[in-house]
Parts: sequence; C-alpha cells; structure tokens
Amino acid sequence: MKLSDFDFDLPERLIATRPARPRTSARLLVAEGDAITDATVTDLGRWLRPGDRLVLNDTRVIPARLSGTRRRAGATGETEARIEVTLLDPAPGGGWRAMVKPLKKLREGEVVRFGAGLEAHCVSKEDGQAILAFNLEGEAFDAALNEAGAMPLPPYIAARRAADAQDREDYQTVWARNAGAVAAPTASLHFDEALLAKLADAGVSFTHVTLHVGAGTFLPVKVEDVTTHKMHAEWGEVSATAAAEIAATKAAGHRVIPVGTTALRLIESAARESGQIAPWRGETDIFIYPGFAFRVTDALMTNFHLPRSTLMMLVSALMGQARVRTIYEHAIAEEYRFFSYGDASLLIPG
Repeated sequence: MKLSDFDFDLPERLIATRPARPRTSARLLVAEGDAITDATVTDLGRWLRPGDRLVLNDTRVIPARLSGTRRRAGATGETEARIEVTLLDPAPGGGWRAMVKPLKKLREGEVVRFGAGLEAHCVSKEDGQAILAFNLEGEAFDAALNEAGAMPLPPYIAARRAADAQDREDYQTVWARNAGAVAAPTASLHFDEALLAKLADAGVSFTHVTLHVGAGTFLPVKVEDVTTHKMHAEWGEVSATAAAEIAATKAAGHRVIPVGTTALRLIESAARESGQIAPWRGETDIFIYPGFAFRVTDALMTNFHLPRSTLMMLVSALMGQARVRTIYEHAIAEEYRFFSYGDASLLIPG
C-alpha cells in the first residue's frame, strides 16, 4: 500500500472553520452496503436498531494552547520574546511534553510566563519538543490553565482564524468529563442531549470509554510505504463495566458502533490480545489500515478526514479502499463540510 493510494483533491472551501448550529443540523452521509444516502445528524436513528450500542469517548479537551513571554538578560540589556506553547501530554516524572514555537529561542532552564499566575521552566528539549515544568499543580494548575489557555484548534482551522470563546463550547462534547485531550473526538461534537434522549427512547444504548486524543492525530504520514508508519501513542481506558456492556451487546447479536475513530481505536486495542473486548488501560499506538481484522466494531460514525492521513487508512480498512473513494467523491460533489468542525458520515460495511 502506498501513501498516494489515500490521496484526494479537496477544495479549500469545504474545510469547515465553524460547526453547524445546532449541532445536530450537520449533514450526515450514510454509506450502507453499496448505497449512499444524504441526511442530517437528526436522522441518525433511522439507521440504528433497538439493541445497538454507541461507544462514546468521554475525554475532555483542555485549553492546551498558551501564549507567553520569556525574558533574557544580555550584553545589551534585557530582551523579551514571544513563546507559543501547545501542551501535548504529561511527561513521565512530572511536567508536560509540549510543542514550542520558536523552540530554538527557548533555552533549558529559562522561564516562560503565561499570565493568570501560570509559568513554566524548560526542563529539556528533545525530538523537536520541550519538557516544561509548571509552578502550579492540581486544581490551581487547572484553574490557571483555564484562564490563560485557549482551545487547541486543529492546524487547518488555526491557520484560518484564532480560537475564541465560542470554541470553549463548540470544541467539547456534551458528555466530556475526563480532562486530558488536546484534540476533540470530533464525530461526537454532533450530539446534543435531545438527540441522546431520542436514541435512548428508541432502544439504543451507550457506553463511555476514555481516550485522551493527542496532537499527534494531526501529524502527517511521511513514508510512502504506509505499513512502516509509526503511530503516536495515546492513553486510554476501557473500564470493566464498559467491556461488559460491549461484550453483552455482541453476545446478543446486536451492533457495536463507535462514535469517532478514537473510540474505535480504543475498543479494538482492548480486543487485541484475546480477540474479544476486555477491560484495558494504558497507551495504545494501534495502526489500522486495510487488511486489519476488526474484532468489535460493526459500523462507525465519523467525520470526513484529511487526505493521506492514518484516518483515511482506518475508514478504508473498514469499508474498502474503492468504496471509500466513491464515498469521498460523493461527499465532495455534494459539498459536505470536511474535518473537525465539518459534517459526519455513518459507515456501515456490507
């Protein structure tokens, strides 16, 4: 498999920079077998059956983007430089791994001040990232980060506009509860409480799992032979309760449908050892591309993904490469909105 096999041309006008309002008014492309149907997210229940179980990622996005200054005394006096930081994940032994721009202007040991009483010193630099140790921890850190930080919008949105107060609501799911993600599980952004209640009344069940989505989800694939690509690792957990609910659904002959590729990657990680879903906790770097044997997933709700991305490879593994090409050609022709704030698809393999 070549990287070019997962490429396509996307008009820039189809990249969404704001979500649909209300959330459930987003368009929904339903691909079931050989059929494609154009609908909206409010219609989702038409394709779900009593006994189906939606798997929801309950991670909560933190305001991980920080803007600060570092001061340095020199021969000509004190100089000041702007430093932009995006937190990635907690580092072993304390501190945070972070992307820093410009990294070369920050020296080990220097302090960056962000406001709201929050500051960090650079512990080390390696692999194009920095390890930052903050002056606050626990609830004090959370409060200061909430005041000083901004939502870490994906690069393709951040290049077009800055994050603002509205993104605090828009870039968060209605069921978010476990803080730690620096990117949203975006297929889940289409749900509101009314839709959840409507689906529950129709006999659809829900299971919550946690995968803290990392900024690595936006990293490009740089190898032409996709099988040699190394995935970034993300921390996740499938609780004993969640595993039991999913296993019971499978045993009863009903469908398990993750909402988003993050939930899919997590439940498939939890089924790797035994071939069946089991409680699981740790870091996963599972890479799903055509030829992958799905153990748990029966269908997938997901947004439309970047060309040449690992997520294009994942949906191709589920639906088949030729089928995905047809789906994406239809989505572009019908001007669906793409990426994190874009429209959704429901992919049901034949």
